[in-house]
Amino acid sequence: MGGLVLKLAPNERILINGLMIENGPKKARMTVHSDGAHVLRLRDALHPEEVKGPVSIAYHVAQLAVAGQSDPKEAVEDLRPRLDDLLHAFDGTWAHEAISKASEALEDRNFYKTMRELNPVLPLEKELLGGTV
Repeated sequence: MGGLVLKLAPNERILINGLMIENGPKKARMTVHSDGAHVLRLRDALHPEEVKGPVSIAYHVAQLAVAGQSDPKEAVEDLRPRLDDLLHAFDGTWAHEAISKASEALEDRNFYKTMRELNPVLPLEKELLGGTV
């Protein structure tokens, strides 16, 4: 039986179905066998104060879906036009490919992968907005 394998660093925190779990002082490996589990590594999470531009807003919407704090159907309906707008805004750049992959992940309702694909674009957004993000 497969599952989601998490390799945790010492003292790393994760959110599973709304429960905060912290690893002990040593590396650990755990497998989550439930298909519907909402798993979010806190190192991947954006704090609401960091959400200021269109990329970080899309990332945060996906993050809320991963954490189980929003309805997946509503998240898809919210994210689809946001990602379409970002695709047009970043046409002809390397970020276009990342956002395209995020859109593909969204259509599969893979919100974690959507976040992972948007992650490299976050520093570009910060730079474009003059470091205010």
